[in-house]
Amino acid sequence: MNEQIKQIISDSIAVKQQLLGDEAMLTKINDISNLIVDAFRAEKKILFCGNGGSAADAQHLAAELSGRFYLDRDALPAEALHVNTSYLTAIANDYSFEVAYARYIKGVGHAGDILVGLSTSGNSTNIIEAFKAAKEKGMITIGFTGASGGKLKEWSDHLFNVPSTVTPRIQESHIMLGHIICQLVEERYFNPKN
Repeated sequence: MNEQIKQIISDSIAVKQQLLGDEAMLTKINDISNLIVDAFRAEKKILFCGNGGSAADAQHLAAELSGRFYLDRDALPAEALHVNTSYLTAIANDYSFEVAYARYIKGVGHAGDILVGLSTSGNSTNIIEAFKAAKEKGMITIGFTGASGGKLKEWSDHLFNVPSTVTPRIQESHIMLGHIICQLVEERYFNPKN
């Protein structure tokens, strides 16, 4: 049993080690952090979406920005699109779940806002439709996927495709990348000399 546990931990570390050695990925983390800071300074917002565990990660990351990460500071305009269950269930029932996020984007998205979509496969139809709607609005799209990027790759202005095909390992890396970005954004936005 302990060997299995060790193997799972080792597998998770191995994916993160690949990210650590990927200079292009590290540069992208830095650049996206600056992009988000610039959006907040321009009075834009960041929206998050995902399904299942990725919805939980989307909500988690939105809370890190709208609440706080390390600093005791003002809130930043960030929210997860699925937290209004009355809206989500009404649209899923009256239209389809595939358009639930896209309809919301059409109502609240503005040019220069940022949409972050988390999909381990990169093939979640409702996330892809949300990205299409975001593009129509002039929003910036940031995808978090697994190795291939899936269909979401085509609709992402920026893509974090974690080098794995295993859902739990991908999600563990998504939350790590998200935490790094939240920390950098918070530091740079509230302490611009850093």
